[in-house]
Amino acid sequence: MKDVSASYRLVGGAPDSPVILHVPHSSRVIPPDVRNGIVLEDAALERELDHITDSHTARVASTAAARCATGPWQFVNQLSRLVVDPERFPDEREEMLAVGMGAVYTRTTHREELRPADHDGQQLVERYFHPYATAVTEAVTQRLAAVGRAVIIDVHSYPTERLPYELHGDGPRPPICLGRDAFHTPADLLAHAEKAFAGFGGTGVNTPFEGTYVPLKYYGNDPRVSALMIEIRRDVYMSEPGGPAGPGLDALANALTDLVDMASTAGVVRP
Repeated sequence: MKDVSASYRLVGGAPDSPVILHVPHSSRVIPPDVRNGIVLEDAALERELDHITDSHTARVASTAAARCATGPWQFVNQLSRLVVDPERFPDEREEMLAVGMGAVYTRTTHREELRPADHDGQQLVERYFHPYATAVTEAVTQRLAAVGRAVIIDVHSYPTERLPYELHGDGPRPPICLGRDAFHTPADLLAHAEKAFAGFGGTGVNTPFEGTYVPLKYYGNDPRVSALMIEIRRDVYMSEPGGPAGPGLDALANALTDLVDMASTAGVVRP
């Protein structure tokens, strides 16, 4: 089996930081053998990557981390979500299977063929998805052992205009969408995020995307693990789709710095 260590990167933070900045969708990298299983021609694949990639979010996270009083840990996916999407369920629990976008996508953002409908994604799940999930779980476990709690802040972006694959995209599309979970998102973490990101024109909660990422080992059963998803509307900081970052990126990094500093020091208030 090939070494999968290059498929993700854990950047160490301060030993006493509980915060993990999780960046799952920022990469455009597709290994050649995985590329061979995708039916799109090169130009069409580049257009799809423009739409599906959360461009520059790793840069937002790393810039914020460098400015924090207590440096957070960073867990960054080094591969495109077109390889596997680490934030999907790898089985029939995943609702995005309805549009061909489970852990291994068979359809594009515009519901066109990405892989053959009979494609067996299990090999990619075994090769990439499970090792990634294990590594994130271990990172959270280490924070619990070191600090007694863990705070996962998921850094994403989303397009200004709804794409055809979105199952719940008919709601408001605020500049900043905050994804919360009823069990894992403390009230103070959500409130501070609303304050930290208020300067971008407004925030919304669970619209157009909802929930947040917590390793299944801890999901719904361990209140020491807190989590919040930050979804940044792309026109706030970049040219769409897939273009360069603009001046909004620096301001977003400052807002994320503020949120991380609060999460590193504040007490936990359950919802």
